[in-house]
Amino acid sequence: MAPGAAADSYAETHQYTISIDYSLSRLWVEARFASKLKSITARSNDAGKYLIDVRGCGQDPSIRMRNRRMMLPQEGIDCINYTVDLTKAARSNRDYRELSADNIIVSPSLWLWRPELTSRNQIRVRFRLPQDVNVSVPWQEYGNNPDTYVIRRSPESSNALAVFGNFDYREIDIPGSVLRVALVSTEDRVNHNAIMDWVQAAATDVSLAYGMYPNPSPQVVVVPVGNRGDEAVPFGRVIRDGGETVQLFINPSRPFSEFMNDWTATHEFSHLMLPYLGARHRWVSEGFAQYYQNVLLARAGTYDDLYAWQKLYEGFERGRKSRPELSPNEVAERGIRAGLMKIYWSGAAIALMADVELRERSGGKQTLDTVLRDLQACCLPGDRVWTGEELFAKLDTFVDEPLFMPLYRRYADTAGFPDPMPLFERLGLRVDNGVVEVRRNGELETIRAEITQTDHAAASSRSSVAAGH
Repeated sequence: MAPGAAADSYAETHQYTISIDYSLSRLWVEARFASKLKSITARSNDAGKYLIDVRGCGQDPSIRMRNRRMMLPQEGIDCINYTVDLTKAARSNRDYRELSADNIIVSPSLWLWRPELTSRNQIRVRFRLPQDVNVSVPWQEYGNNPDTYVIRRSPESSNALAVFGNFDYREIDIPGSVLRVALVSTEDRVNHNAIMDWVQAAATDVSLAYGMYPNPSPQVVVVPVGNRGDEAVPFGRVIRDGGETVQLFINPSRPFSEFMNDWTATHEFSHLMLPYLGARHRWVSEGFAQYYQNVLLARAGTYDDLYAWQKLYEGFERGRKSRPELSPNEVAERGIRAGLMKIYWSGAAIALMADVELRERSGGKQTLDTVLRDLQACCLPGDRVWTGEELFAKLDTFVDEPLFMPLYRRYADTAGFPDPMPLFERLGLRVDNGVVEVRRNGELETIRAEITQTDHAAASSRSSVAAGH
């Protein structure tokens, strides 16, 4: 978070005041622009459906609607007021139909009409909320004002989340970060302390890569979804719109041990170690997260090292069999569902190759962990969409000899799958009927051990959390 002076360094700051009624049915916005504007937009084409009233501040200018654009007077205007039917907007998303009546989740894409954001401007938003009504947004707090936030340019990968109501909001310290966690109430009984402990443990796993979490203050939204299936965490995702959000859907009826052994949250939290990559290079972001979810769960003591390598091997096999006639770029760019395992595991194979080569080259002084630490220091959280080539070229600036771009050129547009099995052999791993085994005197067995070496302090902490619930 860049408080105070840093936030004021922008050339233009638009001022928004947002009010909500006790019943969470109406939202009022006063938008004061830094200069006269001729139009503003919403992120969603459906936003116009939820507008009740729009007018100028102290005047009645001609305002027209064109899809998701609000056309202001030709001479421009520097202030408007508008009202949104918040109940109707919230009901548009069926994912949240099980929420209790005193909570709503509704994306700002449906109610925030704003100027285009660039590297030179920002929006400062002040909330005026009724007593006992909380708000959770991905935007960063402005200075030390808990009711004021700053919106800046972002990749806009999906639609941001705004949570309003009487939900459980906590700020959780982990190495290098403070998680802003909203556990949204439902009609189900949920052990809030246990869920918060699990979130803290999963995010802390990611700090085992290079000692800190990559984003100093992400939004985390946890949504119980009732008895759906037999998984503790049926679904998770990362949203980068106005900030970075990790959203986790949970089944609170499952035993706490299943949460602590589940990989979903570690995978989603790992995504923030990279900037947002567009659709063509989704295989890179998903693959690096797949690699790290297994490595980090071994370091945290949740997996033993052999089990982590077994999980990696099984994933690589799924990737190898997935649309072998296509390259990773082709599958990702075309969104081919039958090639999903290629998307999820091609990048993981490349991550392993890069990690091992870095360790071998440098005698362990450089690793994929250290390179991603350097990336975090220069470039995260990111405010734009990156390409795979940009990311790999940037990673090569942190090493003595190019490694990442050669891997990209070799595999990104090549049909088939990056074959990690020769590397398994060098690491002292063999596969017998689909089962990974350790063989003696592997050439790089020390590197293998270092990659998945248990952090005993982290493992002890995780064990304590599990024992406490």
